[in-house]
Amino acid sequence: MIETTADLEAACKELAKSEFITIDTEFLRETTFWPELCLIQMASPTTEVLVDPLAKGLDLKPFFELMANPAVLKVFHAARQDIEIIYNRGGLIPHPIFDTQVAAMVCGFGDSVSYDQLVSRTKGVQIDKSSRFTDWSRRPLSEKQLDYALADVTHLRDVYLYLKAELAREGRSSWLREEMDILEARDTYDMHPDDAWQRLKMRLRKPQELAILKFVAAWREREARSRNVPRSRVLKDDAIYEIAQQQPKDAEALGRLRTIPKGWERSAAGIAVVEAVNAALALPKAEMPHAPRQTQPPEGAAAAAELLKVLLKLISEKHGVAPKVIANSEDLDRIAAEGERAEVAALHGWRRELFGEPALQLIQGQVALRFVGKKVETVAL
Repeated sequence: MIETTADLEAACKELAKSEFITIDTEFLRETTFWPELCLIQMASPTTEVLVDPLAKGLDLKPFFELMANPAVLKVFHAARQDIEIIYNRGGLIPHPIFDTQVAAMVCGFGDSVSYDQLVSRTKGVQIDKSSRFTDWSRRPLSEKQLDYALADVTHLRDVYLYLKAELAREGRSSWLREEMDILEARDTYDMHPDDAWQRLKMRLRKPQELAILKFVAAWREREARSRNVPRSRVLKDDAIYEIAQQQPKDAEALGRLRTIPKGWERSAAGIAVVEAVNAALALPKAEMPHAPRQTQPPEGAAAAAELLKVLLKLISEKHGVAPKVIANSEDLDRIAAEGERAEVAALHGWRRELFGEPALQLIQGQVALRFVGKKVETVAL
């Protein structure tokens, strides 16, 4: 267990000699807005280390320098939360990266395959996951916790090498690179508070309601970040929806809402919410947000979407790629309704070659689906 900056610097220098390293983190987030980093696990083909970020006086600068080193590939499984932590703590996004969960979907292991399933299917090893939900902030960590944590990066080395070989064999390495570009984009992790309303389900349609939703959600986002508490601890989603619909212009009106605790309307937070409501209502109509137009899909689009689902299943099984990586149900609906004009990932890059072109040909009547010998196949018309 590394607990000093000098030891961390020495370990990172050793790890930097390798072409790739595997990385995982253990953290807590139940009571905070920002994840509380509790443990860092790293491994190269020759080195395995555990780092205690809670150790007194430990400076993580050598770790962040390693994450920024372009000569070392950083291998994660389900990388998004780990990268979010590194971005928030170190102000950088690791580069280059390889996400084994995404690679596994491209290689036909199914949608969002878990790490233990992937290790089992590639190495025939069963991982003890009983320590997964333990309190990683308590010290000292048990031997069982340390063994579990280290296994998250030691087996990952072999998983990476297996998937790398599979991608090369199938000629799909460039497919994964497109997905990693998204994971390496700052916009993926740095949502501006003014955009926080987009996290909420669009139950509302009126411009005034949406303006209030936007202003109150932005206030909650800033408040949660500054206090480092979960958003729901500041104000629950249902309360934001009710505030947007009822539009309380003063504390008295706010206090009458069903979702507001008694007396909360007189707190500093309640006053801030009322101010946000009034600021939203004061916006000129031209500056108020608008919900996306709900256009009526053309006749037959629903049936076309069902055919596209069959085609997607057919192609994903044929090529050994998880359907989720190629297209989701919303993509299929848009292709069915808009055809070539649909702005979806399935009509770009490798997805278009694999699925997008056959999908367009299907809805244009250039190919058909038929059931032959207990299986579905495409036939040119």
